[in-house]
Amino acid sequence: MLPSGTFPERYEQDKAVIRTRLQWGLFIGFLVFLFLLPVFTSDATLGILAIMGVFMVAVLGLQILVGYCGQMNLGQSAFMGVGGLMGCLAAMRFNLPVEAALIIGGLAGSVYGLIFAIPAIRVKGYYLALTTLAAQLIFNFVFTRLPKEFFLGTYGGFPVSSPRLLIGIQLTSPASMYYLILVVVVIAVFVATNITRSKLGRAFMAIRDNDVAAQVMGVNIVFYKFLAFSICAFFAGVAGVLWGYTMRYVGVEQFTLIHSVFMLGMLIVGGLGSILGAILGTVFLRTLQEIINTVGPSLAMAIPQLGAGIIFALMNFLVGVIIILFLIFEPRGLSHRWRIFQRFYRLWPFPY
Repeated sequence: MLPSGTFPERYEQDKAVIRTRLQWGLFIGFLVFLFLLPVFTSDATLGILAIMGVFMVAVLGLQILVGYCGQMNLGQSAFMGVGGLMGCLAAMRFNLPVEAALIIGGLAGSVYGLIFAIPAIRVKGYYLALTTLAAQLIFNFVFTRLPKEFFLGTYGGFPVSSPRLLIGIQLTSPASMYYLILVVVVIAVFVATNITRSKLGRAFMAIRDNDVAAQVMGVNIVFYKFLAFSICAFFAGVAGVLWGYTMRYVGVEQFTLIHSVFMLGMLIVGGLGSILGAILGTVFLRTLQEIINTVGPSLAMAIPQLGAGIIFALMNFLVGVIIILFLIFEPRGLSHRWRIFQRFYRLWPFPY
């Protein structure tokens, strides 16, 4: 949105994401703030931000499939797990740099996503949700039964050493991991934004709005649905590798159905069909979860009669209630609130 009295004079200006000098200044200032954050932030906070960035990458991929292409996905955590296990496993076995591990993890997640895209493109609605749910259940069933030799001598998971860059730098500190994840998040946001603004993104949105009309207009819906699943699972695979390096351990039990549901909740809270919505939803829900994790132990000590298990269950219930409230009162999410503010800014100081 542009303020009143400011308008583009060329086509490039009209299509630009960042249009004015003020917007460029705010954007650059925000990036500088993010890169300077480790200077005045504790390692614990950097760890929280790192996990938030990991989920942000996965939710951006989910936004492309669900928000832009209109396909339901309850298996994003499984795609994330396959990518994390295979990418980190390849890095540990062959001493690969983190760049190679991210690519391998993304491709592994993408291949696993394509396997379930074959039946998923033939169904809609609840049946599509069940198909992607099967991806989550099969992931847990298969990977928990693999021999321990596959997981470097342990069952269901293995420890992960600190990542090494292609140039030979070892990332051992929380600040270095934060910078790695921040760079990946910036790249993911850039790629996702340009996908949605391209011919590919327009095809996805046509399928989302009306797949029959899209097919009549010449859109190959089978090809583009395959591509949407592949892109979504690739983002998830990359996020899985980052998760393994951040936690220094990757295991099957870390990638559960509840994570897939929470990632869908992040889309609902942030707003479907918006890259900004994926970012806002992830920040909002992850911040809420961290507050719950912080307040929960104190509350359990203050009210020992309830017990820690009941208190943490109630906290998760609170997250679910917030998602339901967004569905009822703000179904278009936080990104819609931001667009309302943009319209107010564009028209100010005029009341019409």
